Amino acid sequence: MTTHSHAHCEHSSSIPSGPFALQGDLMLPDNARGMVLFAHGSGSIRLSPRNRSVAGRLNRSGLATLLFDLLSEQEAEDRDNIFDIQLLAARLSTATAWATSLPALHGLPVGYFGASTGAAAALVAASGRRDIKAVVSRGGRPDLAGHWLRRVPAPTLLIVGGDDADVLNLNRWALERLRCRKRMEVVPGATHLFEQPGALDRVAELAETWFLDCLAPDFCFT
Repeated sequence: MTTHSHAHCEHSSSIPSGPFALQGDLMLPDNARGMVLFAHGSGSIRLSPRNRSVAGRLNRSGLATLLFDLLSEQEAEDRDNIFDIQLLAARLSTATAWATSLPALHGLPVGYFGASTGAAAALVAASGRRDIKAVVSRGGRPDLAGHWLRRVPAPTLLIVGGDDADVLNLNRWALERLRCRKRMEVVPGATHLFEQPGALDRVAELAETWFLDCLAPDFCFT
């Protein structure tokens, strides 16, 4: 797939969330066609090199991205918060409301990219909402979304490493329970963090195709 090159600018952002401000990095390409918010996995932050690599590819395809910390530094010190899917989902919803209120992003179709526990948070946040147009999970734990899975209307792509056996089984379980348009893509030979040569590139390619199809179906490739 050939991507278009877009000029873009990065904004460091502070997202109000109750008594805390969540730190974020917003990348806004010229003439953005959609926006993807990233929900990081357990113990990870917005500076995750894997998510930033995927975000870069989406930016080059004309999609805005918001990578942000779902927890404040103080909250992240409590391990229970890292696995509190309801809390993480609420933070993602807060960030979504903040981002969609910005004039530069107003009206853009929105998607979620979740990794590890962040995938469950993305699915819970997307449940029952028609304004979230796509969800992509990378090495995710969508099983932790539990009964919320049946309420997700957004087309959902689950990307799993072929050698990530336990997570592969949990994704199969979740896939059966999703009632939306759905697909699971297995990256052969990849482990949980997709550290093998070419594995993360494949993740980015799959995510790009899914998001462009769902968020910008009129997008033309040359």
